[in-house]
Amino acid sequence: MTPDQILTEIRETNLSYLMLAQSLIRQDREQALFRLGISEETATLLATLSPAQVMKLSGNATLLCRFRMEDDLVWSLLTSSHKPSVNEQSAQLHAQILLASQAA
Repeated sequence: MTPDQILTEIRETNLSYLMLAQSLIRQDREQALFRLGISEETATLLATLSPAQVMKLSGNATLLCRFRMEDDLVWSLLTSSHKPSVNEQSAQLHAQILLASQAA
């Protein structure tokens, strides 16, 4: 990929993320806060962005969304590649709880 292609991908990802975030916030605010890992203040800001503001923000060369799984344990719990056993299902639930505790 060329640097220009990477920038285009980042901008498209930003636009998709902002549109998804607004949709989630408008449909179910509490779920959006959990799934996006954002604060009430951020949700309010995102929900009130005009289309022009969304376009301006999405044109940024910096990726707006980020991975919330910065812990190796969480990554290993989430990336089990075979059919999960009861213990692995518990591990995935534990990973989701860890992620929820990192919200905002």
